[in-house]
Amino acid sequence: MTRPAVPDYGVSTLSDLLPSVGAHLGVPGATDVLGLPDAHRYLLVLIDGLGWQQLNDHAAHAPNLSGLAGRWITSGVPSTTATSITSIGTGLPPGGHGIAGYSFWYPQARTVLNTLRWPADLSGLDVQPQLTYFERLASAGVRTSTIAPAHFAGSGLTTAALRGPAFLPVTEERNRRRRVDLAVQASAVGERTLSYFYERQLDHAGHVHGLGSPQWLTELAAADALVGALRAALPDGVRMVITGDHGMVNVPEDRRLLVEDEPDLMADVSAFAGEGRFRQLMTPMPEVVASRWQDRLGHSAWVRTRAQAIEEGWFGDVNPRLADRFGDVLVAMADDGAVLSRTLPRELNLVGMHGSLTPAELAVPLLMT
Repeated sequence: MTRPAVPDYGVSTLSDLLPSVGAHLGVPGATDVLGLPDAHRYLLVLIDGLGWQQLNDHAAHAPNLSGLAGRWITSGVPSTTATSITSIGTGLPPGGHGIAGYSFWYPQARTVLNTLRWPADLSGLDVQPQLTYFERLASAGVRTSTIAPAHFAGSGLTTAALRGPAFLPVTEERNRRRRVDLAVQASAVGERTLSYFYERQLDHAGHVHGLGSPQWLTELAAADALVGALRAALPDGVRMVITGDHGMVNVPEDRRLLVEDEPDLMADVSAFAGEGRFRQLMTPMPEVVASRWQDRLGHSAWVRTRAQAIEEGWFGDVNPRLADRFGDVLVAMADDGAVLSRTLPRELNLVGMHGSLTPAELAVPLLMT
């Protein structure tokens, strides 16, 4: 059986991105492990769902992106938006910030927390109270800003992962000129600046229509045109750094395991979290449950207890206070399959998925101007 592609935290992951920028912007103790170009002003562009493998496979549809110098780094584990954005925003691996997936067990509330449907009575600061790297940059005198959809302002995930910057709201995501103007504006607010620019349509197209679909290719071309427009408009001296938060794989209908059809798998499981390609199971009997799932899935999945995954370095250094947010048993798909449930009907309609430790999901571009 192939081995999972465990991220090299501290060397080449998304959690190393802002500390590497910080080394050029005067943050005390920061080191550039990624070899970024030197500058006093940076624009970090995150294209949600842009994986390294997918970009290379469809380079002809993205000439601006493909023409930039760069290489690949990886997301953390799981390879999913909430975890990746928090790793970028805090400069910490998943085990250090505790946003353990799209959904994960939150012990303080004894419930599964869905990061995209954050409860109104739960503060992002309570869930992730450590300083963000944006706050560290501000302490070093760097002016920071976020350019993102307006309704993200003040959300639980934004507060947990990205608090600190001035928020420049995007009210019409298809208004490219306005978004470019905001980026130019943000880059001129101080002697040293870092602006974070978020683009999400490619990810939506991949989930709904599938990687490589006409709709996905249209959005890839649109993201590429946006990068081209930004590059043309940004003042001299502003370095643009472009990355993604995860890649994606298409999951065929015949590779979808529905847990309701195999009730024995759910014996002794008290909570079911994560996503189709990276399930997190809560159970008082992790060794028994892990053995049962591995026997059923065989070479289709890497099944680990939490202790095993931590020992193998899946989450980087794990803060003991945050360890029990990760599943007692972790089911990471090694092929193109997914584990789904009828209790989560929205997932049943997805074509493209992500979350696991395959290169197609973990590897993301690191491109620079």
